Amino acid sequence: MITGSQMKAARALLGLDQKGLARLAGLSLPTIQRMEASDGVVRAVVDSLEKVVNALNTAGVELITPGGRSEGHGRGVRLLERD
Repeated sequence: MITGSQMKAARALLGLDQKGLARLAGLSLPTIQRMEASDGVVRAVVDSLEKVVNALNTAGVELITPGGRSEGHGRGVRLLERD
């Protein structure tokens, strides 16, 4: 699963605006805007989520799930959950 905040952060790391991500993912700008506006986990059509994740991965961003390990190399950030 991906959150709206993860999408925004991934775009920032890549220097992309929402329009650029929409183009890379083959989705409409309003779709990207709705996904990023989600509080918490993005609720969207599975196909659209896969397109976004694949586009971000292809562009060079690895999305890490909570508790997940990064097997890649390079710099990155992880948002810590506070109790």
